[in-house]
Amino acid sequence: MNINIYYGGRGLVDDPTVFVINKIQEVLTELNVNVTRYNLYEMKNTITTLSQTITEADGLILATTVEWVGMGGYMQTFLDSCWLYSDKSQAASIYMFPVVMARTYGEREVTLALNNSWEIIGGKIGQALSAYIDDTTDFEFNSEYNTIIEKYAENVYRTISQKIKQLPSSSQTIKNNMLKDTIKLTPQESEQLSKYASDDDFVKTQKQDIESLASIYKELLSDQENGGDDYYINVFKDNFKPAAGFKSTYMLSISDKEKLISIYVDGSQIKVELGENKGADVIGKLTKETFDNVVKGRDTFHRAFMTGAMTARGNLKTLRMLDEIFRFQN
Repeated sequence: MNINIYYGGRGLVDDPTVFVINKIQEVLTELNVNVTRYNLYEMKNTITTLSQTITEADGLILATTVEWVGMGGYMQTFLDSCWLYSDKSQAASIYMFPVVMARTYGEREVTLALNNSWEIIGGKIGQALSAYIDDTTDFEFNSEYNTIIEKYAENVYRTISQKIKQLPSSSQTIKNNMLKDTIKLTPQESEQLSKYASDDDFVKTQKQDIESLASIYKELLSDQENGGDDYYINVFKDNFKPAAGFKSTYMLSISDKEKLISIYVDGSQIKVELGENKGADVIGKLTKETFDNVVKGRDTFHRAFMTGAMTARGNLKTLRMLDEIFRFQN
């Protein structure tokens, strides 16, 4: 089974849609599904050509974030290209599952727009997943929400594998009776679409995939050279500078490494372990790159928080104490 995920957000660190599709991709991979993900914000100049990729999949997940109104330009451009250039006869057998997370009002309206668009293109509509997210950190650490997302991914798998039938809709009827599927392409559009299938573009894509894999293996090797899991523990123990009378707990989430670091400080005593502590006084989230910059002395936790490279909830004063009780040298 092949499933394509098209992400129409901006790729922000605290975008809840990124967390949701990461979780969905994880579950589908465990079910031996071949998942291909397209981040539309990284493909601004080639979104038009992506309409050719939908026929390679048994199902699609269209995921986007409502930041102020509507589904956003990237996703709209992708849907436009699907209507203009995709093979409608093949699209008719493909299921589409909307995933819409909102930071403001409008997730249900965008879900409806995605459903209507895909029905007019001619495809099948699957179950939708939508929510309003006020605090991304709270959302990510809520076990019940995680369970809902996992069950949704399982339902996506069941719907496609069982080829669940659907009742007819008015959108499909209008499309079949009134809308034309074919258009005349301009020379520029034809040239752009033909480039998608060219050998040069294929080789370029293959090189990008190899570079991406090489980067992953390089990062894994770097982790092992630094001591593996012990690296995340010892870096705090080795650089601990006790503050008299200070007592607090922290939990740091390394988002792209799926690691949770729990820190317990009580005066001159410290305990650091890998694992979850939902009751921590401060819960922070940052990438591996930001974490490395901090522990190598090139940045501080407070500066990372102020610049948006790190998100956190809890007492700001307690957060700032991280830079007092851990003195990392460059």
